[in-house]
Amino acid sequence: MIEERGEVVAVENGVAWVETDRKSACESCAVSHGCGTATLSKAFTRKRSRVRVVNSLHATVGDRVQLGLKEDALVKGSFAVYAVPLVALFAGALLGEWLTQQLWQGESELLTIVMALAGLGGSTLWLRYFTRHIRYDGAYQPVMLRKEK
Repeated sequence: MIEERGEVVAVENGVAWVETDRKSACESCAVSHGCGTATLSKAFTRKRSRVRVVNSLHATVGDRVQLGLKEDALVKGSFAVYAVPLVALFAGALLGEWLTQQLWQGESELLTIVMALAGLGGSTLWLRYFTRHIRYDGAYQPVMLRKEK
């Protein structure tokens, strides 16, 4: 389980809104002090994320809590956001290339580009459906693990 600390900023109807600091992997890297990526990360990612969590620990505003998210939920969500659009883009491009060869038997790239963008657009519509479908699925939601002192 992936864990993150946060602070409860609001509580309503059995749900807590928890703010967590956005972090990059650079903070755990041994050479982060000499890396340009780490410098950019420190300059631009000091924002806070607000997460909706079922208030199973009856936390109150101001409590520090430990949140957890299952690894497989993170992997599946990352795959949906990154891999599916990329695969759809290439599949559309390949289909467009094949159609170009079948219809015109020439070198028109316009259909290839249009089909690639259609694949990307189709994956975006699928992604909207997917995110609406999993929005309230408990397997994809963070949970409160414990209160911190």
